[in-house]
This record gives sequence, structure tokens and C-alpha cells, in this order.
Amino acid sequence: MGYREEGKWWVSQANYADEVMKKFEFPKNIEILDTTLRDGEQQPGIILTRKEKVEIAKKLAFAGVHRIEAGTPAASQEDADAIKEIAELNLGPKIFAFVRNTPDDMKLAKECGVNHVLAEIPGSEHLLKFGKKWSPERAIKAAIEATQAAKELGLYVTFFPADSSRASLDFLMDAVHQISEGGHMDSLALVDTFGCYSPEGAAYTVRKLKNAFSVPIEVHFHNDFGMGTASTIAGLAAGAEVAHVTVNGIGERTGSVSLEQVALALRVLYDYDTGIKLDSLKDLSNFVAEKTGYDIYPTQPVVGDRIFGWETGMPSSLWANCKDEEPLAMLPYLWTLTGQTEPKLYLGKKSGKDNIKSWIKENNLTLSEEQEKILLAKVKDLSLKLKRDLNNEEFIQLTKEV
Repeated sequence: MGYREEGKWWVSQANYADEVMKKFEFPKNIEILDTTLRDGEQQPGIILTRKEKVEIAKKLAFAGVHRIEAGTPAASQEDADAIKEIAELNLGPKIFAFVRNTPDDMKLAKECGVNHVLAEIPGSEHLLKFGKKWSPERAIKAAIEATQAAKELGLYVTFFPADSSRASLDFLMDAVHQISEGGHMDSLALVDTFGCYSPEGAAYTVRKLKNAFSVPIEVHFHNDFGMGTASTIAGLAAGAEVAHVTVNGIGERTGSVSLEQVALALRVLYDYDTGIKLDSLKDLSNFVAEKTGYDIYPTQPVVGDRIFGWETGMPSSLWANCKDEEPLAMLPYLWTLTGQTEPKLYLGKKSGKDNIKSWIKENNLTLSEEQEKILLAKVKDLSLKLKRDLNNEEFIQLTKEV
């Protein structure tokens, strides 16, 4: 594969330059852990029922995610029941439960039928001191006891030190070392709870952790500076083996890292195929938006309803000229790659002659060149008055006036 793949995408040649590609240290296998059902639901106002969680889990499995974080058993009986049902379905992905570092939470996860847990505890000095009101020694002791209990239960443990991105590196290294030696840890999550990593900072920390520990490193980042996707990919390019994501990037505050953005960017910009079915992303996005009650922004990357189309005259004309011969001359990737619909020309204040011609053709109308000019002027006036582009009913009414 390369920067230009016929009928699929056409991106910058610079992405695939040897000088660029040789800097990456992507692991042989990257797994995608989707936490829509846990971290995504933590977005205020999102409530998912047991049935809805099961339905979303099935969609996630179909899309090809490798891991599903199904929820927090201790949060409610509804959550525990949903986790148990998802685990019993044997959908294919590994099913994880999110737990606190307590033996009781480990037992509860095991009772739900899962074999994998994400074991959370505050992972920075200040979050322990000011948030948890615990000493580091107390937190480390609790994590050791809980992860030992998890091991005895046969659970795979991803240790999840919250806010570890803001911990001093010495503190983080020492705490993880003590817990891995005294307790049990199958993998380590680097957790940017408050979305404050730069891509370079994320990559730096991943490399430090890779050099210090033999377990896989997972990256769980948030999006407070709009850098979540970039920092996640930087972490993967530095050797992290697992990326944590949510559908539509839902989550606390500004949200988590978007499944669709990470999967598409890795495939097209970095030549890394995670196995995610890209053409299922739009359907998955719409389904989660429906169940959560939170609409997708029209121009949200990958899944927005209005990312394939133009209102302005110049790009509309360029599209009209190239769409049949070489559509990728005007697109970074083909709409079919992610399950989107064919681009359309919108009609509004900024439109030109090709927008008008397109709408005339779609409505099987015949107008003279002079009538088209008059119609375009009317379109611009009405659009300015309404402060939006026009719908078909409004367009037809204008044609009648002409």
C-alpha cells in the first residue's frame, strides 16, 4: 500500500517517505480496546440500558475491535448483568471489566464471567494527595493486594494508574515496579485522564515504559486539547500495543479518542491495518449516536453527515468536472471506504452555476441559461435571509417563481 491507492485514498506522498516511515516503531500487532460502554457512558447525560449495551457490543464485534470494555460491575446491577450477558455471547473480542483495586471488585468481575480486568487507582502524586486523600504507600499496598487476588482468580490484569500522564516519571516508574514485583500485572496502561499529552510527550513516556518493563503498554488518552488521536498514534508509533478508544469519541469533558479517527488514520496515513472494518464505521457511529441520544456533529471527521459535499461555487465546479473520471482529485479518501454516501452539492449563498445545474438535473427540470442566472441570484438572496443552505422544497418554489 502507499499514499495513493486506486479507488480508496489519495494522501500526501510525504507520509510515506522513507525518512518519515523509518522513525516509527509500531508493534507487529496493535489491538483496539473500545470503551464506549464504560468511558463513553461516563459522559454526563449518557445512559445505556443493558439491552443497548449488548446491542452496541455486537456492533463493535462486527466492526472488528479486538477488546470490549463492557462496563463497571460495581456501578450497578444493570451494568453487572450487561457485562455478564456480553461475556456469555462469545462475540469474539476479549471482554474486559473496569474495576477498582480491591479484591471484592476482582471477585465481582469474575462472577460476571470475564477473564480480563482494567484495574484502576490514582496514578499521580497529586491525585492521590488531593483527590483520593491517600498516601502513595497505601495506594501501592492496595494495588498489590488486589492484583494478587486477581491473579489467584485467573484474571488478566491491565494495571490502570489514572492521571499517570501527569505523574513524575520517577514516581510512576517506582510505583509500577513495586506493584509488578509484589502484585500482578499483565499489561500497563498509560492513562492521560485529563488529555494533557502532546504527541511528543506521549511517545517519550511510552518509550521510557517500554525500556523499563517487559509487559505490553496500552494508551488511554482523552481529548481536552484536541490532541487525543494524534497522541494515541504517537504512542503506538513508539511501541504501545493497545489503543483505547470510544465510538464518536464520547467520554468525560471533551471526550475520549475516536475509534473511527484512529482506525482510518492508521490505515491510510500510516499504512497500518488494525483489522477494523472501515466500511462499518458510519453505521456503527449512527447506531451509538441513536442509543446515546447525542448527535454527531455534521462535519465530525470520518462519520459526520456533511463531510462529503460542497456549497461554494469553485470547489463545486471542480467536483462536477472530476467526479466521474477521478473523484480522488477532490477527496483524501473515497466515501465508500468508511460507509459514507456519495458527495453532494449544496445550494446556498456561496453557490455557483454548477450547484444550480446539479439541482436542476436532480429534479428533472429544464431552464434556459438566463433563467439559471436569475435562479442563482434568488438562491443567494434566500440563503442569506435564512442564514443556511436551502432544502429541495425551497429550491422548487424558487424555480416556480423563475
